[in-house]
Amino acid sequence: MTASLILTCLWFVAANIGAILPSRRGHWPLAWGLIATGIPILGFVCLQHGPWIALLIMAGGVSILRWPLRFLAGWLKRIIARS
Repeated sequence: MTASLILTCLWFVAANIGAILPSRRGHWPLAWGLIATGIPILGFVCLQHGPWIALLIMAGGVSILRWPLRFLAGWLKRIIARS
């Protein structure tokens, strides 16, 4: 197993452990940390294994970070509606 896939597995484990823990802030600091670390790991996976494997990894990450993406989509819809 390559270093990029090991980092990806550790990222998924950290995301799942963080989701289990109680949070008063609604897990937003965890989400931002996962986004900040996930993007470079995704680039590393793409570099070592190609774009198709990176897309599979990205789909897994999107399934974990679905709420920040929903808020981003709503924010973009509001910006487009104002234009």
